Amino acid sequence: QVQLVESGGGSVQAGGSLRLSCAVSGRTVRMGWFRQGPEKEREEVATITTFGVPLSYADSVKGRFTISYDNVKNTLYLQMDSLKPDDTGMYYCGGKTAYSGNWNWGQGTQVTVSS
Repeated sequence: QVQLVESGGGSVQAGGSLRLSCAVSGRTVRMGWFRQGPEKEREEVATITTFGVPLSYADSVKGRFTISYDNVKNTLYLQMDSLKPDDTGMYYCGGKTAYSGNWNWGQGTQVTVSS
């Protein structure tokens, strides 16, 4: 079983930055950040291996967001720069215990970007 606890969300003006953190307990083979905006479906933002190698970024965040993993602290991060109002949403940390398995989710942390 994997447990994920996010923190670091908040309100920021467009162009600002936030860093999200996710405390990970339990064994995972893949981790990622996902988000769900108002009246939108949950979408993948970025994924990473447990060795800290980024695997993917959504086109909408490439060049602005950076995913990383500290395997000593067992903490997943998402550094978000040049934030836009379209980045507003609930951000979820996800972890997989098997490559073919489903994503497990944290409770989410709200990010609000005002123009």
